[in-house]
Amino acid sequence: MRIGVIGTGRIGAIHANTLSRHREVGSLILTDVDPARAQELARRLGETAAPGVDEIFRWGVDAVVITTATSAHAELIGRAARSGLPVFCEKPIALDLPGTLHAIAEVEAAGTILQMGFQRRFDTGYTGARDAVLSGRLGRLHTVRALTSEQAPPRPGWLPLSGGLYRDTLIHDFDMLRWVTGREVVEVYAAGSDAGPPMFREAGDVDTAAALLTLDDSTLATATATRLNGAGYDVRMELAGELDQIVVGLDDRTPIASTEPTGPPAADKPWSGFLERFGPAYEAELSAFVEVVLGQRVNPCDGREALQALRIAEACGVSRRERRPVALAEIPGRAETAFT
Repeated sequence: MRIGVIGTGRIGAIHANTLSRHREVGSLILTDVDPARAQELARRLGETAAPGVDEIFRWGVDAVVITTATSAHAELIGRAARSGLPVFCEKPIALDLPGTLHAIAEVEAAGTILQMGFQRRFDTGYTGARDAVLSGRLGRLHTVRALTSEQAPPRPGWLPLSGGLYRDTLIHDFDMLRWVTGREVVEVYAAGSDAGPPMFREAGDVDTAAALLTLDDSTLATATATRLNGAGYDVRMELAGELDQIVVGLDDRTPIASTEPTGPPAADKPWSGFLERFGPAYEAELSAFVEVVLGQRVNPCDGREALQALRIAEACGVSRRERRPVALAEIPGRAETAFT
């Protein structure tokens, strides 16, 4: 199998390294807006660098992996679909609903594959939580608490391109909320704070956000996120039912300290970021993509699944701006469930 990797920045380099070592992948063609960066990565991996995107499609590949800036995702997804090629794309499809819906429509019209990069679906903690919920171990689920706390803020120039805290960060928690519980979100009420560094206000973003979400079976969920968690990178999900309670992301590297005399000590080496915390999951999602392309498994996260997480993020944005509860029915896009 020959795979084209479009984008060789931080996550693109990680994905290329994973694919280069995969037993079913014979070769890679790498390209980037910075040709020297693609050439250097190709040299290190023993792969081929292409001068641009056109060559990826002209030279011939069996599949495409898209890890470019978000603004290019939808166009590249459409181009790959029109070329009949399976695509793996980092989230999101686009930063708005029209762009997302158009790209999905192109994939569906072409009958091709689009797998989205929601890596938490391949994390052992989240898969264990999903199994516990679906097995009935927790009984009736009544409360879910999700959080993503980043240790340090991103560079200022990236913030205006990120889509904001709901679309960029909490979208992972929204995807997990649907995937772990098997339920749909029907209403949100969201708030955000820009009281931190001025770069967030200048970008029209918030540094900290919270949302109260109601699921279609009346389960209540909260999701919070911040860019300013100095203790370390913290991603957790607590699920409480009438029979039991479990937590994802609680281990000896969780950056939290107990004030109880007999509580666990603070982590000696807290998680520093998402690439470290979810390293195995990133590898697993690429292996899954290769299996999907080979026809060995069902697509674990298609465009419609990514659309639903974006719709929740969009609803949160409306709720924060208008200071009111927002029903998901107000947000365009069909709420199709495809929990695979």
